[in-house]
Amino acid sequence: MLYVTHPFLDPAVAWGNVAQKRKSSILASTSAFSRFEFMIAWRYLRAKRAEGGVSVMTWISLIGITLAVFALIATLAVRSGFRAEFVDTILGANAHITVYSAGHLDGEGRPIKGFQDYDAVAGKIAEIAGVTRAAPLVKGQVMVTAGDGANGAEVFGIRLDDLKAIPRVGLGADAYGDINKFNDGIAIGSGIARELGVSVGDKLRLVAPSGVKTAFGSSPRVNAYTVEYIFTAGRYEIDRTRIYMPFTEAQSYFNREGFADEIEVMVQNPEAIDDYTVPVMQAGGEDALIWTWRDSAGSFLRALDIEDNVMFIILSILVLIAAMNIISGLIMLVKNKGRDIGILRTMGLTEGSILRIFFICGAFTGVVGTLMGVLLGCLFAIYIDPIFSFVNYVAGGGVWDPSIRGIYALPAKLQFKDVASAVSLSLGLSFIVTIFPARRAARMNPVEALRYE
Repeated sequence: MLYVTHPFLDPAVAWGNVAQKRKSSILASTSAFSRFEFMIAWRYLRAKRAEGGVSVMTWISLIGITLAVFALIATLAVRSGFRAEFVDTILGANAHITVYSAGHLDGEGRPIKGFQDYDAVAGKIAEIAGVTRAAPLVKGQVMVTAGDGANGAEVFGIRLDDLKAIPRVGLGADAYGDINKFNDGIAIGSGIARELGVSVGDKLRLVAPSGVKTAFGSSPRVNAYTVEYIFTAGRYEIDRTRIYMPFTEAQSYFNREGFADEIEVMVQNPEAIDDYTVPVMQAGGEDALIWTWRDSAGSFLRALDIEDNVMFIILSILVLIAAMNIISGLIMLVKNKGRDIGILRTMGLTEGSILRIFFICGAFTGVVGTLMGVLLGCLFAIYIDPIFSFVNYVAGGGVWDPSIRGIYALPAKLQFKDVASAVSLSLGLSFIVTIFPARRAARMNPVEALRYE
């Protein structure tokens, strides 16, 4: 006898249809990154090793990401602080643009360098839009002595009002003494005062190699001046070698009566210094030449930029290595949860849901580690002074040598772009490396996963 089985009367087929309808109903009611996916992922993350979890590997990955992001943010903050401090000390104590004369011949054919009409030239430059100050200077090299001590120094002949306007030297600067008494003496850097053991009210002897002209040539000029003002510009070589002298006294001391060696120009936006060079040169006259702060410090700033890029690449590799621990943890998790994956697939979960569950496991580690690293990095940058003081105390002092590094302390400056770049790098690498073991879990055959269970 021939029996014909109707599909609706076959129990296996009927149960398959019911399961298919249930599966379709589940899929229709769920969306990507649903609540149950987060619940399952969180259950796997906090599972103990006896339950097939990998909590130890999760902690290792978390600590690795935290330390890598902390190191990246701390390095970027120190780099930004060092560059900002370096540029600030340059711009705060030096001319943004120096205008000097190429020299010309007088009526008798003798070469003359400097500006005879220095006030007129400074006035023309000061009228340029964006120029905040233009001051004539007289400069010369001297030897400074006090008692048995001696030191080389560079003298800047300047007027009192112009001295007050120098950010790191004049009013509001880190200094002691009365700047209003400047015309009665000289102003010196704190490095000179420290090395020669002098203070406000003491006298210094200045020895210029080219001084009094006699029938037998020039003899050194030796004058004694009272220290009226001691400043700290924040840059070691400036504080150790710079002396300011009243403008008219400097003209007499260096035999420059009626002349100024150069014009010191300050502008509103030093970072856009190239916008001022042509107008300033035109205002300076036919034989005027210019030298900007970027010309004097450009090579060092370029070296800093190269070092910044190299350090970012090296620390990015460190973040990548830390993120690779996430792969190890997820691979172990997928292997231990093979039976669970098979059961979830037979219950109706799609490959996409399985992928998202294990992606959440890896991404959670990356997100938490990144946030902890950002917190530690920001705290390090904010409290770098007490941290550095503690390190210096433990090391017995001498950790930071200003004669080598040019500034007196290790600076740090938090910038949003630095923190954002560190966060983007860490999260991006964490998400990318998580995809591969998550796809492996999603493509696992439920039949193979349950065959030996």
